[in-house]
Amino acid sequence: MASITSATVAIPSFTGLKSATTKSSSIVRVHTAVATPKLTVKSSLKDFGVAAVAAAASFALVGNAMAIDVLLGSGDGALAFVPNDFTVAKGEKIVFKNNAGFPHNVVFDEDEIPSGVDASKISMDEQALLNAAGETYEVALTEPGTYSFYCAPHQGAGMVGKVTVN
Repeated sequence: MASITSATVAIPSFTGLKSATTKSSSIVRVHTAVATPKLTVKSSLKDFGVAAVAAAASFALVGNAMAIDVLLGSGDGALAFVPNDFTVAKGEKIVFKNNAGFPHNVVFDEDEIPSGVDASKISMDEQALLNAAGETYEVALTEPGTYSFYCAPHQGAGMVGKVTVN
């Protein structure tokens, strides 16, 4: 048979509060008063303005790091870019991701991109292919305008797309 031993526990006093102990049926009960601190917040419009500017700057940095995912091959197996017509901000990363019906690649049409842009620098080599599910090709377009692109093995099947860069 287990026995219960009673004891008196002393609890240190904080900020003038007293602790009390009571003994009842061989069980020690401790009652403690707890002080709730009062918080005071002082702010000025200057502090608020600094915080607002910092938040806006953070958002701008995150905005530049954004990316759009474009599937190579639709969920139902169609030979298509999904989406096949979209808009991105200048410098936003475009991630082309192999999904279905591969092998695929991404080639920008040199006749349908802004003048001065070198299609070979933003395209995959026409002989290079993404051969497995989940493989990716990434590009960030920095010149505003409209860019047409295609998948070389499936261009004849209508696997083409267009991106507008603002």
